[in-house]
Amino acid sequence: MSTDYLHQHDLAVNDPSGNDRLVGDFQAYSNWRAQLTQTISQLSRWLNEQDLEDAQNGLRISQLIEKLRDDKLNIAFVAEFSRGKSELINAIFFANYGKRILPSSAGRTTMCPTELLYDASRVPSIQLLPIETRAENVTTSEYRRYPEEWRTIELDINDSDAMLEAFRHVGLTRRAPVEEATRYGLYNSDDPDQLIAVDAAGTIEIPCWRHAVINFPHPLLKQGLVILDTPGLNAIGTEPELTLNLLPNAHAILFILAADTGVTRSDIDIWRTHIGKGGNRGRLAVLNKIDSMWDELKTPEQIEAEINHQITTTAELLGVPTQHVYPISAQKALVAKVNHDVDLLARSRLTILEEALSNELLPSKQDIVRDSTMTEVEDIVQGTRAILSARRDGVLEQLDELSKLHGKNQDVVGQMMDKVQADKRKFEQGLVRFQALRSIFSQQTNSLLTLLGIDALKGNIEVVRGQMDNSKFSFGEGGLRAIMDQFFKDVNGNISKSAEQVAEIQAMMAAMYKKFSEEHGLGTVTPPPFSTLKYHKEISRLEKAFREHFNTISTLLTTSKGRLSHKFFETVASRVLYVFEVANRDIENWLKAVMAPMETQVREHQLQLRRRLESIKRIHKATDTLESRIEELEEMDRQLALQLADLDTRLRSIYAALNADIFEAKAA
Repeated sequence: MSTDYLHQHDLAVNDPSGNDRLVGDFQAYSNWRAQLTQTISQLSRWLNEQDLEDAQNGLRISQLIEKLRDDKLNIAFVAEFSRGKSELINAIFFANYGKRILPSSAGRTTMCPTELLYDASRVPSIQLLPIETRAENVTTSEYRRYPEEWRTIELDINDSDAMLEAFRHVGLTRRAPVEEATRYGLYNSDDPDQLIAVDAAGTIEIPCWRHAVINFPHPLLKQGLVILDTPGLNAIGTEPELTLNLLPNAHAILFILAADTGVTRSDIDIWRTHIGKGGNRGRLAVLNKIDSMWDELKTPEQIEAEINHQITTTAELLGVPTQHVYPISAQKALVAKVNHDVDLLARSRLTILEEALSNELLPSKQDIVRDSTMTEVEDIVQGTRAILSARRDGVLEQLDELSKLHGKNQDVVGQMMDKVQADKRKFEQGLVRFQALRSIFSQQTNSLLTLLGIDALKGNIEVVRGQMDNSKFSFGEGGLRAIMDQFFKDVNGNISKSAEQVAEIQAMMAAMYKKFSEEHGLGTVTPPPFSTLKYHKEISRLEKAFREHFNTISTLLTTSKGRLSHKFFETVASRVLYVFEVANRDIENWLKAVMAPMETQVREHQLQLRRRLESIKRIHKATDTLESRIEELEEMDRQLALQLADLDTRLRSIYAALNADIFEAKAA
């Protein structure tokens, strides 16, 4: 049987039994980003046409546009086995395809973390990272750089049977000796449940894959949605990539519980350790399988009372408002959408959860993008306005000088020319100090980047690896805990020292800006601020997560502790490297932003001095009339005034795009 899945979705997207609101709001958000990108691109073209886009602004605008185009919205689904995660993903995102896309059945269907996304540069496919890679202390993020390490299965989106068969590969398992499972961190002899799972041959079931990435051309995925389907709660503690990277960076987490059993002890532990500690924004609890409470021997009022009791209890145990707990039946919702059963869909209550995703997640994500974009655009426009204002001030100064020459003799014109030449010599003397400043600035920049050097950090990480090996996995004094304490202390120390270096650079540049302003009349500019707080906060989060890791594995055997600690350290090290890479990019951009206004003002002032001198020379030599030069300058002033007005108009159009209330407008 062959089916064009994408065509089937296009036909079904407006079906009242589908998640029209969610699809529509994602489309509205995607359109908003596209419109914003187009408006900023128009600003870039205008700056280029007006000869106002320097290399630094061009780089900033291209980075801003790239960030808008690559913007992602990450939603993680977290639950114990058999709580219906995959079924819920099917019901929300894939019901319009008429059948289950993700395998969903009793037991463990999601055996490894699975990401669903869309990358237009790759063919629709499933990439699977073999479980054997867990034997190495290499993170999943690192393996993403090496496609040859992954097994790739191409998806034929027009063949339903072939596609469903391909998706089943994600949940494949095999029997492995306990020694092998232990080496991968998948077996703990202290866990009675795992002891029972060992068969007579001494083998235990393990997943075939460590991580799966599904590249699928679903309309929502095309618009930047990324879905993370996690394995059971136990896997969260043993896969550092989930604990330290994927879950903390999710914009929303749906924590799925069973309506009949409510919150278990393991649920509470995972919620408090990995999900709820970052605040409740974007964290939703889902009580799935409410259909198990649909009892024909009970009245609707009794059933509703039982569901409400579970909502209240769940909210109290998780410490969230009751309005953040959503009772649903994912299975009934999927059936209802496939069969276009409006009544069953209403009973499943899934549309209420879908509306919550639309009402809370997308607007908050829009706010984040809006704020960061507005700050960047305003900075670029402010710099451009300063250039135009400086040019206009120069023109007006020339007009004032030339207007005073009406009726004056050649001696007065010569005196005026001498004055401009004196100003030019004085400014050139100032340029000598400016060049000395650039030399000092370069030295301080090198010192700053040395403190955040990637190679030095990698060397430090290598030293820690050796220390961990030599510690014999000891947790006492001088053991793993002490090694990690020193590692975090060193990392934070380098960031703190870099903050001191930033302050020195900022003070030096502020003094130079002030001096040039006083001596040469350049516009007053304050060097942009820079804070290292966000890097400290991310390192603190990683340190806290690692400390909690020590507590959660306190019951394991010594060798298991060491093995898991090595894995967590590699993930921590990978994240710290990422933080330093981001810090390097941010600081390099800041250093350019600090120096760029000074360089621009110097360049503009030199240009204005040359023009003033040339104008007076031409008049002095009678090669041009005074009146024609004044008319020429007046026309230049009018053009600069028009440019300033046009710049403000373009900024207003960006404001209009940024502040568009896309969700209300769509609903209206």
